[in-house]
Amino acid sequence: MFAIPVQITFRNMSPSEAVEANVREKAEKLERFSDHLMSCRVVIEAPHRHHHKGKLYHVRVDLGVVGGEIVVDREGPQDHAHEDVYVAIRDAFNATIRQLEDHERKRRGKVKTHEVPVHGRIVGMSRDHGFIATSDGREIYFHRNSLIDGDFETLETGDEVRLVIHPGEGEKGPQASTVVPVGKHHLVERLEG
Repeated sequence: MFAIPVQITFRNMSPSEAVEANVREKAEKLERFSDHLMSCRVVIEAPHRHHHKGKLYHVRVDLGVVGGEIVVDREGPQDHAHEDVYVAIRDAFNATIRQLEDHERKRRGKVKTHEVPVHGRIVGMSRDHGFIATSDGREIYFHRNSLIDGDFETLETGDEVRLVIHPGEGEKGPQASTVVPVGKHHLVERLEG
């Protein structure tokens, strides 16, 4: 049984025990995705529209969660499949689950962050790889295949590069997953200034 109270409201339609049971079943499954649910309000609406094929249902799900609220409320139905109230309910709860999963990832701090490129200078080169010294004193290995927007053969010791360091270590120590030459124009500008 769903430990959090579920409030179901029917608009422009008669209440239905079967529809209510379906909503409660979907709401109960939300507990698999979060232990921090406080409330669940669902509004099922059959707008007064004069379609020759039937009514298009609109379902709004409003979850109270620790630290905020998750609302799934799309203006207008998604498509004619929403002539079936059960399809409209399914789609609304699927969207709610996606938002709840996102909320939980953020709450736990498990949101993907993109690595900020580090600056460095090439300190050694060989036939198929090189080494870069970073400003924080590390020496990072890179393979020719990690070079983007440049020609490996034209790289020289002392060239300035931006790099993204791979989170794991390779057999040669810390390794760059991406290396982008900054270009010699930066060095020339500094000398002229």
